[in-house]
Amino acid sequence: MRIRQDEAHYALPEGVDDLIHGRCADPFSILGRHNMGKVDVIRVLYHDAARVRLVVERPRGSAVERPMRRMGDTGLHIGTIPAGARYHLKIFWADAAEETADPYSFGLLLGDMDLYLFAEGRHHQLDRVMGAQPMTIDGTAGVRFAVWAPNARRVSVIGDFNFWDGKRHPMRLRHAAGIWELFIPGLGVGERYKFEIMARDGRILPQRADPFARFAERPPATASVVASADAFTWHDGEWMGSRAGWQVPEAPISIYELHVPSWRRPGGDPDRDISWRELAQELIPYIHAAGFTHVELMPVMEYPFGGSWGYQPLGLFAPSARHGTPADFAGFVDACHRARIGVILDWVPAHFPNDVHGLISFDGCALYEHQDPREGVHRDWNTHIYNFGRHEVRGFLIASALMWLERFHIDGLRVDAVASMLYRDYSRREGEWIPNIHGGRENLEAVAFLRQLNETIHATIPDAMTIAEESTAWPGVTHPVAQGGLGFSYKWNMGWMHDSLHFIARDPLWRGYHLSEILFGLYYAFSERFILCLSHDEVTHGKGSLLARMPGDQWQRHASLRVYYAFMWAHPGKKLLFMGSEFAQEGEWSHAGEPEWHTLENPLKAGMLGLVSDLNRLYATLPALHARDCEPSGFAWVVGDDTTNTVLAWLRLAPGHAPVLVVLNLTPVIRHDYRVGVPVGGQWRECLNSDATAYGGSGVGNGGHAMATDQAAHGHPYSCVLTLPPLAALYLQPVGEGA
Repeated sequence: MRIRQDEAHYALPEGVDDLIHGRCADPFSILGRHNMGKVDVIRVLYHDAARVRLVVERPRGSAVERPMRRMGDTGLHIGTIPAGARYHLKIFWADAAEETADPYSFGLLLGDMDLYLFAEGRHHQLDRVMGAQPMTIDGTAGVRFAVWAPNARRVSVIGDFNFWDGKRHPMRLRHAAGIWELFIPGLGVGERYKFEIMARDGRILPQRADPFARFAERPPATASVVASADAFTWHDGEWMGSRAGWQVPEAPISIYELHVPSWRRPGGDPDRDISWRELAQELIPYIHAAGFTHVELMPVMEYPFGGSWGYQPLGLFAPSARHGTPADFAGFVDACHRARIGVILDWVPAHFPNDVHGLISFDGCALYEHQDPREGVHRDWNTHIYNFGRHEVRGFLIASALMWLERFHIDGLRVDAVASMLYRDYSRREGEWIPNIHGGRENLEAVAFLRQLNETIHATIPDAMTIAEESTAWPGVTHPVAQGGLGFSYKWNMGWMHDSLHFIARDPLWRGYHLSEILFGLYYAFSERFILCLSHDEVTHGKGSLLARMPGDQWQRHASLRVYYAFMWAHPGKKLLFMGSEFAQEGEWSHAGEPEWHTLENPLKAGMLGLVSDLNRLYATLPALHARDCEPSGFAWVVGDDTTNTVLAWLRLAPGHAPVLVVLNLTPVIRHDYRVGVPVGGQWRECLNSDATAYGGSGVGNGGHAMATDQAAHGHPYSCVLTLPPLAALYLQPVGEGA
């Protein structure tokens, strides 16, 4: 079809000057297809092209090429085609020719419901909507980009594909939600990209990484990377179908916490990070042998500074490129599940760092954070606090949590620094914080966010866990939201950790005078569903290792740590231990090194690992030790006031199962003929003696069993006379009572 040339078609529209100089807020008003009756005028902007031709696609017959007129030195090329005809572009560069679809020929990309739910903070699949999404539109393959920047004057996609030039691919603003969108044909998985943002006052901001990116360059590089949208291949159906039973309060949950980069340095190279595949090969057999039910990874969401250990993340949707691709990470989780090991991730919604490529003043204004530093800055960490009162920010964070649980089959999230979220005056002096609307110190917006987070997770993935790191006496952290609680599945018991560590670090000579320290945790042990935690925080920042806190000579230090672990595993509450502590590492943990694996040649270290492994085995196989971890009916005192001998004894109980008697001798003195009351007569089997020679102990004990006679003691109708080894714990169970 021959089209009459009309000079009106080639008139430069209003706003061209802003377009060519990168100031245009609405590039689609100029570029792409514009109908003028029987003719569509096509405008494209290619500054460096020698010439551009329109390739008009016809339903029947071959395509027809039509030249476009270059409009002086503007970089604008204009041509005409029959109204409604399909077309693409043939671009002639100085040394090559390229055929591509026109990015500005595509209509609106995000649906109205997506925009509405985003603005409401209730879009739960933002990882499939925002950021870079490989897809095919109208038969054309490419990548759809979407970013939230409501205060920006102009936003462009930049990358290797356009020489990082913000004038080449300006985006379209969807005013209803403040989201900018653009589909760029021909791009695919692996492309590096960022966003160039012009603030409302005309400033070009530092290039921004994509807050919704699902992959990124390996730090210290900071570009986002287009990731595949394909589903991962999974073989963990058996685990996923049964994991609910492995994570309920009645289940034995024993967690091994690790920092992935420093768990193992391949080849001993301090500059090399282990890959997900290498980690699966080495970690899973180790965890299986040690008897832990779950691993907890310190944050693996992409983070710029290694010294933050991941607790200052910027890529809440991207597993760190330090260890491989997202598919590699999914493969690691799959391998853990096939070995019946659950995977928990540390997740950080409390704050974010101020790196210029990140979220801070993202579109020239305080967007993700608060404007006022009295609400929005953690001075302890020099980080910024999310504005939990903003719907879009809450939706951003909740969508991140759901993505890890759904897309990567993660079994639980430990929410970091919850205490800092709950209080407006957290680590602030008078005058450095703003009260809430009622004049109080509680952060009502953060409370509402945490409740929404937990309600959404439990409704969407009911068999997933959420765990709070919360160090205050905030009531109802693990109570249902409907009952006024925050809705978490479990809470770290920080009070138990502080008090018990303080006690066990004392000289055994004086421990009897301070039993209240180790007993106090039982006053509130059932007020929440607790996890007893000996985490990374207890072996760094100058605190030394757990072993370094124990008093006495080398043997006594290891004996004290053994009895402490036995106390922990017999105490109500789930268990968590940080890497290296399972074999009594001597030195303080360093993120730049690795645990002292070579010391396992030492019998005391190997013995400690053997003890932890046996504690995990007993904890899992003896229902009395776990089935009532979160209920008062699972615990009964026998001896709690023997300050003279510094001996403690109690029973762990579970309906329909044999009880377990726990006896601790917290001094290095052997206690002979120590009578302990028990509810059942007959023979009691010694399930565990932490002083066994296999653990590095002295071998003092009761020959593997004790006989309970009908002499009443401690309120029980029977009692047994025991030899209590020095600095040791005994676990005993009646024979023939379901043992």
